[in-house]
Amino acid sequence: MKKQNIIVVIGAGSIGQAIVRRIGAGKQLLLADLRRENCEAAAKTLREAGFEVSTTLVDVSSKESVQALTALASTMGDVTGLIHAAGVSPSQASAATILKVDLYGTALVLDEFGKIIHEGGAGVVIASQSGHRLPALTPGQDKALATTPVEDLLSLDMLQPDQVKDPLHAYQLSKRGNSLRVMAEAVRWGKRGARINTISPGIIITPLAKDELSGPRGDGYRRMIELSAAGRAGTPDEVGTLGALLMGPDGAFITGSDFLMDGGVTAAYWYGELAPASN
Repeated sequence: MKKQNIIVVIGAGSIGQAIVRRIGAGKQLLLADLRRENCEAAAKTLREAGFEVSTTLVDVSSKESVQALTALASTMGDVTGLIHAAGVSPSQASAATILKVDLYGTALVLDEFGKIIHEGGAGVVIASQSGHRLPALTPGQDKALATTPVEDLLSLDMLQPDQVKDPLHAYQLSKRGNSLRVMAEAVRWGKRGARINTISPGIIITPLAKDELSGPRGDGYRRMIELSAAGRAGTPDEVGTLGALLMGPDGAFITGSDFLMDGGVTAAYWYGELAPASN
């Protein structure tokens, strides 16, 4: 009997759903989230749209939890897709928690799923435009974020509390680290005949973005939208379209890459009206 193709979605929010709706027809979807209510709500929506869905819980900051997820996925069939869209924002967590979830958690997911991803498989990690607003790191720092063994990652000098003093800096470092990690992991995934890429969205209207817009940095976020080339926020469906390209046959030559889609916010930050006085 032919094994089922399994697509694992970590983080059952609107971006993960938007991607999987475009690539999940005829496949078994495994939704994993820290909160059961998130999983079940997303699964209900997808089932009512005709998708075959299972759910489970995962804490991406726990090695045991991520290993349990990969073990479960492997028993279900051939894991041919991974959508990693879990994370916390600067308005939701402390610097330490952001580094643990967004940086370490992503590295852990890439490491563990890189052991089981099936030939011809593909993955997408959702990073952020914030990683593109961090000033350039040294080559040594880039390499450390990309290749340090997962369990040693949070011990790096550059990530200690005296170096990372606020949640926004932690978030920027984490998202820069995500894209660097994906580039390095693409080498390992390639040996299994699989691909992995990063999408760095700007302000996409999701519950996380709404937390930011109503939080202490809300005015800054609204200014980013107003002064960007697009002049608006993005939608999960727009991220879904890019995700489907990267995970499908039309993206077969793309791996180890990061795709910034922010309506021009980063361009305005470095070269336009959003530029800080020191730029």
